[in-house]
Amino acid sequence: MSELTLNNGVTIPQLGFGVFQVPPEDTQRTVEDALAAGYRHIDTAAAYQNEEGVGAAIADTGIAREDIFITTKLRNGEQGRAQEAFQNSRKALGLDYVDLYLIHWPVPSQGLYVQAWKEMERLYENKEIRAIGVSNFLSDHLDTLLESAEIVPAVNQIELHPSYQQAELAGKCRSLGIEVEAYSPLGQGADLNGNAVTSIATAHNATTAQVVLAWHLATGNIVIPKSVDPGRIRENFAASSLTLSDDELAAISALESGARLGSDPAVASFTQL
Repeated sequence: MSELTLNNGVTIPQLGFGVFQVPPEDTQRTVEDALAAGYRHIDTAAAYQNEEGVGAAIADTGIAREDIFITTKLRNGEQGRAQEAFQNSRKALGLDYVDLYLIHWPVPSQGLYVQAWKEMERLYENKEIRAIGVSNFLSDHLDTLLESAEIVPAVNQIELHPSYQQAELAGKCRSLGIEVEAYSPLGQGADLNGNAVTSIATAHNATTAQVVLAWHLATGNIVIPKSVDPGRIRENFAASSLTLSDDELAAISALESGARLGSDPAVASFTQL
């Protein structure tokens, strides 16, 4: 499994496993399936309400803690008490430290994400978090944060898939030393049906999901597909061994349509509580 080195020297497996919308009662089994398939990077969040299941899976696998990279996120409604929220997540996970902690959404209407970042910087300095970052931050949110930040975010996790690539934002992140992490990497399945993807999949005797994930990896994105099906979990992980040609990569990149599927970070204001 390929790894990327974050701007503070911490390494992160480029292909991770997401548990968004995985029911709490299914999370432990699903994460255990992912770890058995070879994943060593698990992405959760307090808002998903399944941190306990992730932690239980880690505890039961027997895999050394230092060999598993765990990400969780600060809920929007807790930006004013980030330290307390982090400790609650850490305890739910049953871990001494978290590898990556993200501000889940900027929620600019609250005006609290800079304050939350300051608290996260202290947690990082105390070595309770190995790296800190953001999620769903647009260019102006990054500019505001960096005006007073002591630490540049290690990651910006954003909606990114072939039909919505956010190339300008991704380019800005990389120019600042911020790694780009893609959620909804398959466009919630919508990006798997185009002729370009299906023809490439046929040529490689691969699934369409493997083709899109291989495109992400070749592009340099950290990517976190999710599934509750053990067979699909294994199939997605196998994308790490699929190599696409430059022409194939270009054909997938040409699918850009500017169609956002999720909420607009410029106006999103839900609390997640």
